[in-house]
Amino acid sequence: MMNANLSIDAHLTVQLIESYLKKLVETEKSNGLLLGLSGGIDSSVLLTIAVRAVGKENVHASFLYDRDSEKGSEAKARIMAQWLDIRLDIADISPAMKSKNIYSPLIMKLVPYSALFNRMIQHSYRFINGEVPFKTSLKIGSRVGEGSWIKCLMYKFIICHIDRGFSERHIHRRELLNKKAIEENLSLIGAANRSEFEIGWFVKDGVDDLPVQPMTGLYKTQVWQLASHLELPDEIQKQLASPDMMFGITDEFGIGHNYRQLDIILDMMEREETDEEMINHGISRADIEDVRELKKYSEWKRNSLHETSPVQGGVDGNVRLPNRAPS
Repeated sequence: MMNANLSIDAHLTVQLIESYLKKLVETEKSNGLLLGLSGGIDSSVLLTIAVRAVGKENVHASFLYDRDSEKGSEAKARIMAQWLDIRLDIADISPAMKSKNIYSPLIMKLVPYSALFNRMIQHSYRFINGEVPFKTSLKIGSRVGEGSWIKCLMYKFIICHIDRGFSERHIHRRELLNKKAIEENLSLIGAANRSEFEIGWFVKDGVDDLPVQPMTGLYKTQVWQLASHLELPDEIQKQLASPDMMFGITDEFGIGHNYRQLDIILDMMEREETDEEMINHGISRADIEDVRELKKYSEWKRNSLHETSPVQGGVDGNVRLPNRAPS
C-alpha cells in the first residue's frame, strides 16, 4: 500500500538546472564548471546536465579515489566521461589519508578485504544498540550523548574510526576541488540531493556540503527520474548508491532505510501528515520515528551557507507533477 506520487517534470527540471548553471558561470565570470565525479547516480546526472548547459569543453570532472573506494567506482566514472566525451582527471588520495593515520587503526586494516565482514560489523552494532552507526554519529555531533557503555565501547574502538575516515576523505576531496577551482577559475558545484541533506547523510564541510548544489531540492527517487530522462548508461542507472565508506556498504544499508521508503516518509512529513495517516499508508511507526530522529539529530549539519536550489521536488515544488497527496 505504501506508494507516493513523487513524479517531477523531468524536462522542465533539466531546463531549470541548465539555466541556473549557465547563469552561474556568467555571474562568476568563470572558465566553466568543476565537479567531483564519483561514478554514482547523483554526480553523473549533474555532470550530464552541466555538459548540456555550458558545453563539454567547459566542464571539468575529477575522480578522487582512495584505498577503500568501491572497486567499480572508477570504471563507472570512466563510462560517464567517455559517454559525454569529456576529460576525466583521476587522482589517488590514499597518501594523504595515510598521512592522517586513517588506515592505522586495526578495524581500518580489515575493512578493505571483505564486504561480508563490513556488513557484519554494521549488523552487529545495530542489533546490540538498536540503531545504525550513522544515527549514533549524528547524536554525538548534536551533543545528545553516546548512550550505553557498550555503545560507547563499540563506537570508540570500531565505528568512530570508520566515521573519521569517511569524513576526512570527503573534506580532503573538497579541499582539492576548491584549490583546482581557484587555480583554473572554475565554478565548483556539488551533487547532493534532498533525501540525504534532510537526514544528514553527508559530511559537514565535505564535498557534498558545497555552497552551490543545484539538486538539493530533489529527492533521490527524483534524481533517478532524471537519470532515466537523460538516458544515462544502464551501468549508471542500475547501480546501488554507495557512500564510499566501507567496501560493500551501500547508502541504504548505512542509513537503515531504502530511498523509496525514505522519500515517501519525508514527503508525508512535509505535508504534516499524522503518524496514524502515515501508518495507514503502510509505513511502520518505528520507521516514522527513526526518520524523524534522523532529521532532528542532523540539524547541526545543515547550518552551512547554501545557494537555493533552482528546482524543488517537494510539496508544491516548481517541478513536482502532479501536486497531490500520496495515494
